[in-house]
Amino acid sequence: MQIFSTFEHSIKLELALSTLEQEGIQKECIFAVPLTNRKVERRLFDTMHNSDGVSLVSTGATIGTAFSVVGASVGFSLTWGPIYWGLIGVAVGFLLGVLIDLFINTVVKNRQQLLRGKNPQVIIVVECQDGQADAVENILWNFLASGVARTTCNEHSISS
Repeated sequence: MQIFSTFEHSIKLELALSTLEQEGIQKECIFAVPLTNRKVERRLFDTMHNSDGVSLVSTGATIGTAFSVVGASVGFSLTWGPIYWGLIGVAVGFLLGVLIDLFINTVVKNRQQLLRGKNPQVIIVVECQDGQADAVENILWNFLASGVARTTCNEHSISS
C-alpha cells in the first residue's frame, strides 16, 4: 500500500514523520519530496494559448458603461452632444477600470503574498502494509496534511 500526502513545510511535517517512525514505519519506506515555489512571476497579460482566469477588461467594461451613460446624459447640455460625450465616457471609464485592475493585480496581491509568505509544499509517500494504512492515514490527517491519497502497489515493491 502506498499513501501519498502533501504538507506545508512546517514543524507539523516533522512531527508527522517522527510519529510514523514510532508507529513502526521504517525510514526507507518514507519518501519526502520538497516542491520549489514559482520563481517567475505570473504574466499580467494572457496570450491566446495561456490564460490564468484573471481579466483586466471586466472592470474597465463596467466602469466604461457607467461613464458612457453619464457622459451621454450630460452631453445633451454640452456643445459636442451626447454621442461624443458618451464615447469620451466609455474611453475614460475603460482606462480607469484597467488601471484599477492593474493596481489590484500588481501592488495589492504582491503585498498580500509578501505578508502571507510562500510556504513550500512537500509531498510525502509512505509505503506500508495494508493493516497499517488506516493508522498511517490518520497520523497524516492529525498533523494537518493538505491532502491524502491511498493506492495499492505490487507486492514486489514493498520491502518487508
